[in-house]
Amino acid sequence: MPIQLPFEFQIGLRYTRAGRRARRRNGFISFISALSVAGIALGVAALITVLSVMNGFQKEVRDRMLGVLSHIEVFESGGVTDTATLIAKARTNPRVLAGAPFVAGQAMLTRDETVRGVIVRGIDPGLEPQVADFLRAVPGATLAQLAPGQFGVMIGGELARQALVGPGDRITLIAPQGTMTPAGVVPRLRQFTVVGIFESGHYEYDSSLVLMNIEDAGRLFRAQAAHGLRLKTSDMLAAPAIAGELSALLGSNYFVRDWSRENRNWFAAVQIEKRMMFIILMLIIAVAAFNLVSMLVMTVTDKQADIAILRTLGASPRSVMKIFIVQGAMVGLLGTALGVLLGVLLALNIDTVVGAIETAFGFQVLPKGVYFINQLPSDLHWDDVIAIGSTACVLAFASTLYPSWRASRVRPAEALRYE
Repeated sequence: MPIQLPFEFQIGLRYTRAGRRARRRNGFISFISALSVAGIALGVAALITVLSVMNGFQKEVRDRMLGVLSHIEVFESGGVTDTATLIAKARTNPRVLAGAPFVAGQAMLTRDETVRGVIVRGIDPGLEPQVADFLRAVPGATLAQLAPGQFGVMIGGELARQALVGPGDRITLIAPQGTMTPAGVVPRLRQFTVVGIFESGHYEYDSSLVLMNIEDAGRLFRAQAAHGLRLKTSDMLAAPAIAGELSALLGSNYFVRDWSRENRNWFAAVQIEKRMMFIILMLIIAVAAFNLVSMLVMTVTDKQADIAILRTLGASPRSVMKIFIVQGAMVGLLGTALGVLLGVLLALNIDTVVGAIETAFGFQVLPKGVYFINQLPSDLHWDDVIAIGSTACVLAFASTLYPSWRASRVRPAEALRYE
């Protein structure tokens, strides 16, 4: 037995899919209705695509950043003396995959007339590749040259280009902690030999990071023990929760910090940008919703005779209001559905679309020499899609309330006076 819809839905759907004669008679209203659908669809599609691209850039930067940084760092007041025991204790957590000790500090790099501030990280060449993904591309023979007492260093590719140095060249590092002499404080400096150059894909670290053996770094900074441990986890997104577990496991003598706390300002700025972009692009959908209001107001004006006939046949003001709510909601749902479909397709195939645009107009959107990537990244989050679609539907539904209320206030006698 076919399902019988209430007459309000039937009439509302009939107004939405007006026949050929009705379209000829009310062509302008149909045009405004089509504009409303197109406006909502374009707004939803643009918002999904832009947020997906922003998510893609955030993921790309985060992954490259965490290829250099550690997922979790563990510190002990006074330094970590028994690193092997602490690593073994941390790895009792099944989600901790590896650990490596480090000594870190800031220094001045000088060569000829070049002077630059750098970040020095003393590492264990045998353990560091387990926690730093970018070192896996470095040959083992190069890492073996970071032997204690040899004073060899590896520097980032951008730093090497700026300082005009290469493998075999010598540089001087000046530590901020000076040596007290009768003449005053004399800066500590030592010459190092560049044994290799690495490329992490992240400009900040390629232009400022210097790696050396942990014992050589201890001599440079007069560190009696490792400053802390760098830990790698099985899931970088779960690092904050794992850090909480490790803090409870290791006790109050240790300070545990995850990557999200180390880069809190950067990630907070990205989240603010996403929220602001969401609000700005939502205005496109709001403009389309105003078109929907205009379309419904004109429809109510055009259908006053029909409304009067329905009222004389016994339809209540609430039933009349439902008719136009159904009509506006159908337009909003159709625009939202088309926008979600178009936005998801664009987000999943953004590289193909960008490639076609580059071919058609003859320019490159992301020159690799500038951005280190030559493809526009996209990371589609379904929770974003649901939030955008729901907001668009709510705006479309809210836009139907005033015109529908006006329709329910039509007086049959006045509407039929000139018919």
